[in-house]
Amino acid sequence: MLKVALVGIGFMGRMHASVYETLSNAQIVAIVDKDPKRLEPFGVKGFATVEEALTAVEIDAVDICLPTDLHREFTVKAANAGKHVLCEKPMALSVGEADEMIAAAERNGVRLMIAHCIRFWPEYAYVTRLQREGTLGRLLSINLTRYGEFPSWSSDNWLADAKRAGGGALDMHIHDTDYALGLLGEPEEMAAFGTEDARGMSQMFTTMRFADGSVAHLEGGWNLPPKTPFKMAFRAIFERGAAIMDGGPLTIYAEGAEPQTPEFEKMSTAGGGNISDLGGYYHEIKYFVDRVLSSEPFEVTDAQSSRRSLEVTLEEIHQAHGRQAACA
Repeated sequence: MLKVALVGIGFMGRMHASVYETLSNAQIVAIVDKDPKRLEPFGVKGFATVEEALTAVEIDAVDICLPTDLHREFTVKAANAGKHVLCEKPMALSVGEADEMIAAAERNGVRLMIAHCIRFWPEYAYVTRLQREGTLGRLLSINLTRYGEFPSWSSDNWLADAKRAGGGALDMHIHDTDYALGLLGEPEEMAAFGTEDARGMSQMFTTMRFADGSVAHLEGGWNLPPKTPFKMAFRAIFERGAAIMDGGPLTIYAEGAEPQTPEFEKMSTAGGGNISDLGGYYHEIKYFVDRVLSSEPFEVTDAQSSRRSLEVTLEEIHQAHGRQAACA
């Protein structure tokens, strides 16, 4: 049984808590949040600081669901206390901070995983299997889309502060950057464009070309008007077919066959925000728990791949800034 301290009970913390309730080999034994009212509904010991929790309760792992600017600090604290760490994405605000997190985990002999849930989202994982197994031949191109209204439900509206969140590019668009890198590896070429507002780089448009000639085009951000529905979609084109999820269920179009719609278990949540299915979060957290308990390596995602996704996304933002400056 993995004993977990959950740090931060905002939107994402509630999502993680919902997952732990379904797992038989993990248990939340402590909740940490600066707001005492958030501690009441969980039926476990609540603490105002992680230091209190680490000294008062037997804990194996710390799950960090805090604003991005706190990821480095709390990951290092947990690692220095000898606890495994699952930390929400993006990993940090800078590559230097990410390196500190990795070093702290290695120095203390604990496991560190960043919660890049899209690699675990059933529809995306299905496309990854198609690509790995060559079921439809080589992947030629993939379009990845993720957009919606600004997520105003964040605690203290911290997502609106570019110095804390990094804008829509770092908080939202990084999902698809991470997925593209996990699917296709290192890009040989990349061109990124974006639009910026008071909240940071709010919308990104990036095209990547890979060594085998495949192309990924990523569009994502949060600068649409209020009440705009959230959308995540993709179109993956293979040599002998396509996998498309765009406003409906994932559908596979294979040469010489009728379109097929794979079945995925839906796990409802009352967590709020723009998510109505726990599926990706469930598989992600279960993977972390299972791998920590078994001492097996992290293969779907690990701290180094998350560091690289952060580095590439920051390069996208840098390119977009440069192109905007050239037009000023």
